[in-house]
Amino acid sequence: MNIIEEIRTKFGDKVDILQKSKKRVYISVPIDDAKDVVGFMFGILGARMSIATGLDTRTGVEMLYHMAFDKHDLVVTVKTMVEKPELKMPTFTDIIPAANWIEREIHEMLGVDFVGHPNLERLLLPDDWQTGEYPFRKKTFDSEKENIERE
Repeated sequence: MNIIEEIRTKFGDKVDILQKSKKRVYISVPIDDAKDVVGFMFGILGARMSIATGLDTRTGVEMLYHMAFDKHDLVVTVKTMVEKPELKMPTFTDIIPAANWIEREIHEMLGVDFVGHPNLERLLLPDDWQTGEYPFRKKTFDSEKENIERE
């Protein structure tokens, strides 16, 4: 059984799998199942967490966990949505210690609260940066309104 079939067998309809190519797969998963899916890939299937990405959207921050299966020349990205306004999700640091810094960075830049993270202290921004201001968070999605405000 290949990696994608093992994930599908383990998680069934909890995952929506999109295979873009032989080397690139995207898996959408509800936030409540994201940690289990990533943990299975890391702990059981032997994936390496390459990086995580946060992407601000209208309704929340889409979290993307890029997992590399080096021996198979495959990258699987696990996608989940962290809903606004709370922006809370469990930390992955207890299953993947290397998630520590990237979760701190995403917390600082986008405001995602990684519940259970051992140290969400400031990492990149200056000490006098205003609390509650997130430089990678979009101010608005209404480009017409943005153009009027600039004039």
